[in-house]
Amino acid sequence: MTTTDVRKRKLATDEKPSQGNRRKGSGSVNGSGGGSRGPSGLKISFLCLIVSVVLLLFVFGVYHLYFCHKEPPKVVLTKPSDFPTVTVPFSHIEPHLPHQPVVPRSTITKPKRKTKTQTQTESADDAGFISENASPYLARLASKFGYSKVQYAAIIDAGSTGSRVLAYKFNRSFIDNKLVLYEELFKERKPGLSSFADKPAEGAHSIKLLLDEARAFIPKEHWSSTPLVLKATAGLRLLPQSKAENILNAVRDLFAKSEFSVEMDAVEIMDGTDEGIFSWFTVNFLLGRLSKTNQAAALDLGGGSTQVTFSPTDPEQVPVYDKYMHEVVTSSKKINVFTHSYLGLGLMAARHAVFTHGHKKEDTLLESVCVNPIIANRTWTYGNVQYKVSGRDNTKSSAAEQPIVDFEACLELVKSKVMPLVKPKPFTLKQHAVAAFSYYFERAIESGLVDPLAGGETTVEAYRKKAQEICAIPNDEQPFMCFDLTFISTLLREGFGLNDGKKIKLYKKIDGHEISWALGCAYNVLTSDEKFSNS
Repeated sequence: MTTTDVRKRKLATDEKPSQGNRRKGSGSVNGSGGGSRGPSGLKISFLCLIVSVVLLLFVFGVYHLYFCHKEPPKVVLTKPSDFPTVTVPFSHIEPHLPHQPVVPRSTITKPKRKTKTQTQTESADDAGFISENASPYLARLASKFGYSKVQYAAIIDAGSTGSRVLAYKFNRSFIDNKLVLYEELFKERKPGLSSFADKPAEGAHSIKLLLDEARAFIPKEHWSSTPLVLKATAGLRLLPQSKAENILNAVRDLFAKSEFSVEMDAVEIMDGTDEGIFSWFTVNFLLGRLSKTNQAAALDLGGGSTQVTFSPTDPEQVPVYDKYMHEVVTSSKKINVFTHSYLGLGLMAARHAVFTHGHKKEDTLLESVCVNPIIANRTWTYGNVQYKVSGRDNTKSSAAEQPIVDFEACLELVKSKVMPLVKPKPFTLKQHAVAAFSYYFERAIESGLVDPLAGGETTVEAYRKKAQEICAIPNDEQPFMCFDLTFISTLLREGFGLNDGKKIKLYKKIDGHEISWALGCAYNVLTSDEKFSNS
């Protein structure tokens, strides 16, 4: 499948609605000249109101279906200038949880009580998102009268360190053709598919276990109308092509027997550009920023690669990034988006590059300056090779009261491995609000950098200081945390050019939804394929 085919997509959405206030009123009865309306009169009035609503819904629905419904515009890949343009119309989508719309926190009229951490981490970047569409109310009413249908999608994210199934339950309104997200399933299994390079059948079995989770979530009568998709990311990109294809073929055989709706390209290695754009879409959609002028930059740190996606604020910046720019066309405007997947700058790939520094390619007994000297022969597997990793003695450690990592030596080594791979350098990233997830979030939680329940916000400098703190502690339970935090701080600061005070907003979920490219992929499938969008 060509890159052009991959990018022929249509992501459709409108911004999420704010909950309108329902005004309560009371009427007075004028005792002189007329009596109050009796119970029977109220019942008749209420019945008339219900009949009127039903008739309006019927008339509007018939009119929409037969006169207003038009086929969504096709997605095309063109080259109007020096960089490729991906046209991605955002329309016809609204998410919400059961019984309550999923809307940006700032648009909720009566917000939920927030923790102190959550309150402190919200800034002006999150303010001012006023929704322009109140259709979830109409969608729910239409559902009650049979003017909508249920649709499901099952997306499997085959990452480098693990595979995850994300199954979504949607409600599609017959009135305005909007998708409403009601429920979501998230399950994960480790290791990733790349660990089964020589055992493709076992790799397919690990996916079968995730598929069984989706079967339990999706009613059987909907299986045949539910798209099933697996996209592999950096883990399989790093494998020899023949081994990666053997694994994918084993999964294709599994999908062919699944009873779900499976297209020809349902199982494939995902293009890094698609991964970045889908993640950017998910983050800004859930934050309510797609139709605004200040979309958040999306930073996704995986095991084998890291994705950076943002919309440059200055039009003059667009030509600077050349082929990494893509034009996203929404229902109201065009957005020029920079996205790039930096292969080799995932957390595990970076560990491998640093830990094997100074060793021969075939060596599996490794010593690293970025590991505390108390760590000896700690097992670590990467690329189907099992290594024994130990810390390296250093003069600073011998002079200290307890063994420590020579932080400056580790930092310089990490820089030497990071900087050559940051091409192009996203030097205008610093102008944007930054939303970071995956390993950015996980390592911040595990190191105590942010609250494990509330999540929240940190800074580039805080990552660096926490790295220095962890490297000065002989921590046997987290043997590689010193390296991990040093790498993350280096990637953000020296690699991406963010200053020390730059705020990093960390997310795992927004409004109860996992931050994953899978959500954008699900919308893409359900809105671009006529079999699902017009059925």
